[in-house]
Amino acid sequence: MSDAVPASPLFAPLTLPNGAVLSNRLAKAAMEENMADGEHLPGEALRRLYAAWSKGGVGLILSGNVMIDPTALTGPGGVVLDASQPLAPFKAWAQAARSSGNHAWLQLSHPGRQVMKAMGQGAVAPSAIGVQIEGASHLFPSPRALEPEDIATIVERFAAAAAMAEASGFTGVEIHAAHGYLISQFLSPLSNRRADAWGGPLANRARLLLDVVKAVRARVSPGFCVGVKLNSADFQKGGFALEDAVEVVRWLNELPVDLIELSGGSYESPAMAGAPQDGAISPREAYFVDFAREIGAVARMPIMVTGGIRRRAVAEEALKPKDGRPGVAVIGIASALAFEPALPAKWRANVMPEVVIPEIRWKKKVFARLAAMAVVKAQLHRIGAGREPKRNVSPLLALIGSQVGAARRTKRYKAWIARRAA
Repeated sequence: MSDAVPASPLFAPLTLPNGAVLSNRLAKAAMEENMADGEHLPGEALRRLYAAWSKGGVGLILSGNVMIDPTALTGPGGVVLDASQPLAPFKAWAQAARSSGNHAWLQLSHPGRQVMKAMGQGAVAPSAIGVQIEGASHLFPSPRALEPEDIATIVERFAAAAAMAEASGFTGVEIHAAHGYLISQFLSPLSNRRADAWGGPLANRARLLLDVVKAVRARVSPGFCVGVKLNSADFQKGGFALEDAVEVVRWLNELPVDLIELSGGSYESPAMAGAPQDGAISPREAYFVDFAREIGAVARMPIMVTGGIRRRAVAEEALKPKDGRPGVAVIGIASALAFEPALPAKWRANVMPEVVIPEIRWKKKVFARLAAMAVVKAQLHRIGAGREPKRNVSPLLALIGSQVGAARRTKRYKAWIARRAA
């Protein structure tokens, strides 16, 4: 009788609607890295970081935010991909990210109103409604409502960036329509108060997303993958809700979409930075899976879920059908891969490391969230510098270092924008 451990379903291949094949069901989900070089291009640090994740055994790598407009960044140090940027650094990045044979997709994003005032570029949004965060609203500029011609330009920017991603050697793109960024702002009735073709009923509020998907698909080859990152809910009263997400997925069913990643929240209600109170397998792990099962019941494309997963048993459980609803097809892992870049390879070898992600319970929740992100970013920077992750990083020192670094990168960004305008 064999004592061999049965193969985990996490390592079964997955064929996407366009025929592309993921070698397994584990994806490195997007994290905000802010590690671009002085020209807002992917440099050596990002190549080293992504090569580590590729070697670590994921079937799919999703990049952090790649910004389609140089005047609209989620933060300083973000990668920018538009017609003015050279492709050579992106080709080198794609080669590193795919070095072990996995898929690597760029996550294309426009932040809309979720930009920092310190960046000095103003903000745009569906409507002139600012970000509302207790004690922090003043850090964000009051946005200008987009005109129809502005919207057309943004759609073109997404399509152009996707074409450049394919030319660089990436195997797909993910259109970011979650976390309160611009497309998510259009989807939400709280931030979208327009009275034209892009506002009012959900069909109008979803128009930008659907137009972007169509424009992107028209500019890339059939074998190039197109995914969408969508909120399962915004977790704000009167905002984008689960039933809205279900309807949007029904519309996306009619388009050539290869994967939908489900997450939730925004800067105003940051569920993506911590578990919501309902719809969870456990309080701190896989907290969007139940939402994904609801949405997966109507989806024709595979569903990926991201949110706090760091144990193989939890990931395997999310793949299983439950109560007549399907399991998810792809498991996205983010912070755990900052602390254990080779986590998938270890799981495949039946090594189960305990990935401890520090919990920060400061009274000021805004600062606690910032510190938690700073601790994760500290790991990313260490890996990008060729060092091992450090598990006992001081949250306070990480936060201070992050803020100092952000100030330095903001100054560098303003100089870069000035050079472009000269």
